[in-house]
Amino acid sequence: MAPPRQINIAVIGAGGVGSCFLSQLAWLAKNQKSTRLSLCYIATIDGALYSQDYADINIETALPTLEAKGYALPSVAETIEYLAGAPHKVILVDNTSSGAIAEAYPEFLRRGVSIITPNKKAFSGSYELWQDIFSAAQSGGSMVYHESSVGAGMPVISTLKELVQTGDEVTRIEGVFSGTMSFLFNQFSPTTGQAGKWSETVKKAKELGYTEPDPRDDLNGLDVARKLTILGRLAGLPIESPASFPVQSLIPEELNNCATRFEFLSRLHEFDDRMENKKYLAKKAGKVLRYVGSIEMGTRNVKVGMEMFDPTHAIAALKGSDNIISFYTKRYGEMPLTIRGAGAGGDVTAMGVTGDLLKILCQMS
Repeated sequence: MAPPRQINIAVIGAGGVGSCFLSQLAWLAKNQKSTRLSLCYIATIDGALYSQDYADINIETALPTLEAKGYALPSVAETIEYLAGAPHKVILVDNTSSGAIAEAYPEFLRRGVSIITPNKKAFSGSYELWQDIFSAAQSGGSMVYHESSVGAGMPVISTLKELVQTGDEVTRIEGVFSGTMSFLFNQFSPTTGQAGKWSETVKKAKELGYTEPDPRDDLNGLDVARKLTILGRLAGLPIESPASFPVQSLIPEELNNCATRFEFLSRLHEFDDRMENKKYLAKKAGKVLRYVGSIEMGTRNVKVGMEMFDPTHAIAALKGSDNIISFYTKRYGEMPLTIRGAGAGGDVTAMGVTGDLLKILCQMS
């Protein structure tokens, strides 16, 4: 019986998603019979753990070992050189949101290092970077997967790819793409029951951990715009950037220059009347407010912002922080193909990353 093949794994980032991924990788390494997964490199913002002979790093103790015995963090260029020289095929798992690492993806890929990542910045940056990433993968004989860059562990990207690659024609994409925005509007403009003020809802979401440390990073709509950019490109639209289409920010213009998130949160109540008025107009029309993104393929119209929905609509009926993405296509007709579920969280996002790892393992010879 032939010994199992060996694949080297390199991990950058061990925060919420990264630490969950390491747990899943440890399980996978024990249960993969045909492949020996060898962790040869792990890095955080504080340092890196690796050896010149690419010796195995114990996955279960990698983080405490890194903390105790790690080296100074190598440059991105040094990391590329190190991984490109590994004795076995290498898969880089980038669990960061780093723009600098995203910009380096083409060079990793050209050097034969495959990539899996939830990092949206690589795929929603300039259209030139998008093209360079996939052409570099082709020239380097490497692969790149980013399922978790949209919808965490939900099979959003793989579903869209399959629709396109099997010859279906996507006509419209619509949905709630942010777990934070889903929670905020389900609380602020519910289909039934009482609702609080907008500022109170934002503070509650932050206290429960649904927002970024600075809620403005959610309320500016850029996260949703990045996800729409990725899906639009996969569907065939050459979207230049998330700034190339209308994105409704929920940050009052008067608060754009707040020096800190604390100042922003302390003053947000001053502008509750604006959101209350929008909610009142929706309620008067028998509808609720939701924050959605949509792409009309025929007109190339891409937009992000608040819209009114009938309470019986699937988007209005979401619970908690769930996401929902609907693909309208020629094959599916008037009823869209809809994916709904948890669109945020360390475990489910890491699951999407681990799923991508399995996809690459199936394709590697």
